[in-house]
Amino acid sequence: QNCINLLSFHARASVNALKAWKDSELPLVRSLSSEITIQRENLIYHLGEEWQKLAVWKLPSTKTELTSVKSFLKTALHLNRGGSKGDESVPHALLPSILQALSIQGELHKKIKLFGQVLFKYMLKPLIIYPSLVVEVSSQAEQETVLSLQCTETKADHPDPSQVYTKVLTVLKTLHEHVFDEKKVSEILGDLIWEEMSECIIRECLVHSIPTNSSQLAEYSEVIKQTEDFEGSLKKMGYLAGDSADLLKYARNVNCHFASKKCQDVIVAARKLMTSEMHNTVKITPEYKLSIPKLPSPSGGEKERKESCKKSGHYDQQSLENEKQLSPSTLCLPVCRISESVHQLMDLAIQTLSEAVGSSPQCAVQLFYTVRNIFHLFYDVVPTYHKDNFLKLPHLAAIQHNNCMFIAHHLLTLGFQFKPHLPLKDGVAYFVDLVPGFRRLGARCFMAQMNIQKAEMLERLSTARNFSNLDDEDNYSVASKAIRQVIHQLRRLGKVWQDVLPVNIYCKAIGTLLNTAISELINKIMMLEDISNMDGERLRTLCQTITEEGPLVFNPLPDENKNKKYQEEVPVYVKKWMTLKEISMVLNANLQEIVDRWAEGKGPLALAFSCNEMKSLIRALFKNTERRAAALAKIVK
Repeated sequence: QNCINLLSFHARASVNALKAWKDSELPLVRSLSSEITIQRENLIYHLGEEWQKLAVWKLPSTKTELTSVKSFLKTALHLNRGGSKGDESVPHALLPSILQALSIQGELHKKIKLFGQVLFKYMLKPLIIYPSLVVEVSSQAEQETVLSLQCTETKADHPDPSQVYTKVLTVLKTLHEHVFDEKKVSEILGDLIWEEMSECIIRECLVHSIPTNSSQLAEYSEVIKQTEDFEGSLKKMGYLAGDSADLLKYARNVNCHFASKKCQDVIVAARKLMTSEMHNTVKITPEYKLSIPKLPSPSGGEKERKESCKKSGHYDQQSLENEKQLSPSTLCLPVCRISESVHQLMDLAIQTLSEAVGSSPQCAVQLFYTVRNIFHLFYDVVPTYHKDNFLKLPHLAAIQHNNCMFIAHHLLTLGFQFKPHLPLKDGVAYFVDLVPGFRRLGARCFMAQMNIQKAEMLERLSTARNFSNLDDEDNYSVASKAIRQVIHQLRRLGKVWQDVLPVNIYCKAIGTLLNTAISELINKIMMLEDISNMDGERLRTLCQTITEEGPLVFNPLPDENKNKKYQEEVPVYVKKWMTLKEISMVLNANLQEIVDRWAEGKGPLALAFSCNEMKSLIRALFKNTERRAAALAKIVK
């Protein structure tokens, strides 16, 4: 067959030479050319049959979806060494002839390309992807070797590099020994499958082998050595060119890949925390401190600090004893509650910065900016993802306020704690520049909820028919109901925010809302042009309802006994509180009592009302008499 192949080659060359002559149009030349073409196609057909006998594939059904280990268990490759069964002395006699003949006819590359595609899709790629899939080499006859895929039990989610290299080498070595022992053939197969195979090994294996902790980086040298040995074996068999080292380059660049993987894992974990439920909370006390691991001493730090102190002439330790000391509560957070997820988020940031301290300079910088990205992500994701809940649920709005203040508080000092240990330039702001943004974010969220509560409160008070004509039972009933609804709303908010907001924020918030209700009531009373005795009594009753029950909505702490202090301080948090008490007195007072309490513009009434306001109220309460005129004349400042 080899002789036929050579004769065909020489015959074609001779005919091509004849065609170059002037008499190339002779019928004999055309007949020879046609016959040679027929014989060549016939030869290629028979060579194809022989090639199919050398490598026989057993593949899964075309209807089978290749999505699991089981779908590849039917894959097998039968390799026939060539030669007749009776001629054992020349087991490889036929193989070189077939390969040489295919090469001469220009069909070798095409055959190996098709073979390589099937080899990668049905054998090499599954072996790389699935840790439980192994290759078994067996002999069914003296001249036949079988490569088949088998399944083993394993708990690994991703394949180990050494196992992948072993499995791939088993397949390629077997092919090299039985089919592709000629270097030219191995080179063709290697060129065709190497790029896709190396990408698959990196994507499915090496990516997952990158350490997740900087302390594991030293152990990765073993993987680098295994990769180097793997590529060396492929080069030795001719599958890989001498300058190709895709896998080794990737493995040796482990520090960069570690940083990228770590950063990606950190961002994914951070986003998961940001989109988790916020109602699970932890209590923060003034004694709370971030759990920062012990960091190594900066190089030459102590010595340099001592020299710096001497040069700058700093005061000595003894002089500090006579100076005023800062309060123990300085830079301490007030008692409040924050989301457990935010607490975990801050721990994640600390952990990542600690990883940066022990990493290479490039990795440390990358990890540092990843931590900054965590806080940028929080600023963008949380207000958007939880927007509806922040508007609907006062409890969550208060927690978000605390979350932002908690983050802002720790960002003040976080950079300084890690600054001596990170290879960053002096101009880097670390985290301090993020503090104002987080404070505004928390304030905006809580103020949006406050505005909603104010709107609800004013909506309830709008049903009171301007608090006019209260001598009518229906009007008085509606007005009384509106006041009680407002008190109930404040009680509910007080309960929701209890033990969540810091005490001072709690009291300011409840006080602001109560002040809104009082201001609305006072404004409506001041707008009345005529207030009968019955109207006055009932308006005074409504005012007394607020003065009696208003302080009881101040319950910042679970312990009722401790809340009495804040209930007594209502005038501090409610700006219009004393005005309410004064107008309540005026509604039940006579002209002389009002004039006495005005006290020529120096009494408590003068502090609560302007001259025009007081005169307007007197005109509404009293009929036009000489006594009223005399009283009005005395309302001056």
